[in-house]
Amino acid sequence: MKKRKLGAVLLSLTLGVSLFTGNAFAKEDSAAEAKETYRVLIQGSSSAKASLQSQHEPRWNFGNDGFTTTVNAKQYQALQNNKNIKVEIVQEVKVETASTKRKQNSLSNDINAVPSDQTPWGIQAIYNDSGIRATSGGSGIKVAVLDTGVYTSHIDLAGSAEQCKDFTQSNPLVNGSCTDRQGHGTHVAGSVLAHGGHDGLGIYGVAPQSKLWAYKVLGDNGRGYSDDIAGAIRHVADEASRTGSKVVINMSLGSAGKDTLITNAVNYAYSKGVLVVAASGNSGPSSNTIGYPGALPNAVAVAALENVQQNGTYRVANFSSRGNPNTDGDYVIQERDVEVSAPGANIESTWIGGGYNTISGTSMATPHVAGLAAKIWSSNPSWSHTQLRTELRNRAIQYDIKGGTGAAAGDDYASGFGFPRVR
Repeated sequence: MKKRKLGAVLLSLTLGVSLFTGNAFAKEDSAAEAKETYRVLIQGSSSAKASLQSQHEPRWNFGNDGFTTTVNAKQYQALQNNKNIKVEIVQEVKVETASTKRKQNSLSNDINAVPSDQTPWGIQAIYNDSGIRATSGGSGIKVAVLDTGVYTSHIDLAGSAEQCKDFTQSNPLVNGSCTDRQGHGTHVAGSVLAHGGHDGLGIYGVAPQSKLWAYKVLGDNGRGYSDDIAGAIRHVADEASRTGSKVVINMSLGSAGKDTLITNAVNYAYSKGVLVVAASGNSGPSSNTIGYPGALPNAVAVAALENVQQNGTYRVANFSSRGNPNTDGDYVIQERDVEVSAPGANIESTWIGGGYNTISGTSMATPHVAGLAAKIWSSNPSWSHTQLRTELRNRAIQYDIKGGTGAAAGDDYASGFGFPRVR
């Protein structure tokens, strides 16, 4: 019997994972919180901005949207007193620990050296094949995972990373670095494109032949600034244009509030032919709890399913954020609508250090859809991203979800159009 030889694998760690894992949901830091430095967005006339850029080194220059920079308290006060500009704190988000009241949402502390199942239940479900032993597809498509980084040396991800970039350092774009010290981004990447390893003993994602663009936009503590995320989104779009690539963005992150920089970046990427897939959030089961950027019309918002049958279908997890019930049944995506749903509870995937972990959240549902998008696009390379999105919706309609709070026949605020699958 073949056995995989692995280096030392961390067996336990304290988890404070990224924004939409388990019941973790982002919160904006209070602008009134005492801080020594501030990341700020400065807007104003071209001349006013140019004058200030000579005094404050820009981190990101977003043109008409303004530029961001870091200032101390005295400088921040001076900017607030400048009547020629508008200055605001850049949205900073942070994670909460998983709720101890919801055991099904809790995060595992046990990291396994080998997968308990090479094709976990989510893969079997999205392929609609309980006997599947390996996956395929995605050739020619790039999937940009914007997250805590990716452990690209994992045996099941080796050779998949085409780009590896860090947007969280003092220099806002570092090539060749995307170190994941937390695990969340590595888990997400595995669900998209893990290929089982050179020995065939590892885990499989939805589209193992797709290529990974690993963009670290969240720090090692799971916190991220909206300007870094927006900069990364725009960079994906520009790289897609530069290389002539078809790209799917996976964002298993978000916040409760809408952010202008991220909104404009998502719209920019979508205008460049990039498909944006984002988590709906983990504040369910109440309505109108969907987070951003998933709530944006130009992002495909993904709800989480659990491996439980109810009313003849999979069930939407209680933790999964819900959309707007007033738009149920219209089959039109508006702001704050869930679009589709996918497996997101108790999902096993790759982890930092070369092991495997099982965690839950809409963070885990999102890469199933991003991987499916890559697989479908690879088989239909002449399609635009809008045609691809229509196909995802059509496949979702074929597999309506009727289980869970808010789920009903047809388009609903819990599961969206339904569960898109390979077949």
